[in-house]
Amino acid sequence: MAEKPSVGPRRLSDLDHRERLRAVLRTAAMIGFAWVVLIGVFYIDPVGDRSALRIFLRLGADIALVIAVLAWQTHQIVNDDLPELRAVQGLGIVIPVFLVAFSAIYLSLSHGRASTFSEPLDHTRALYFTISVFSTVGFGDIAPRTDLSRIVVSIQMLLDLVIIGAVVRLLINAAKVGLSRSQDQPSNT
Repeated sequence: MAEKPSVGPRRLSDLDHRERLRAVLRTAAMIGFAWVVLIGVFYIDPVGDRSALRIFLRLGADIALVIAVLAWQTHQIVNDDLPELRAVQGLGIVIPVFLVAFSAIYLSLSHGRASTFSEPLDHTRALYFTISVFSTVGFGDIAPRTDLSRIVVSIQMLLDLVIIGAVVRLLINAAKVGLSRSQDQPSNT
């Protein structure tokens, strides 16, 4: 079977209308699939109350997971044929991993002690609270009430700034590196 010749990295704007539409729809489908799977896993994840030490161990593991997913996505962006779209997809995957990780921690905190937050959290409330903190809206309908929950929420707020600033910048730079590969490759003409 003959190998398809490598075209090399291209900009989204280099594609004709039909190719661009297919690429954008494929990216949107992948992001949607990632969100459905991650949130689905979150909803079926059994919740147990955890000690403060286990919460911090889980927090460390979750942060390591987000960093691993980010590193993998960055590698994928640099090597993709459409690095710009892959950067969008990468962000669309890193964010729900981050949100679900913190939602699971908040849910565990709430199940360990109902007074941890201003109201008991179920899966939906934990996800809602995480998203409202991430988006900096903070409606105030759910609030941390213990020192441990305040520390975890504070960590999320600080990491939100990292996600919004540094991670977006990292993924954009990875797309630029990926696009620069086309300049480094010899022309086939």
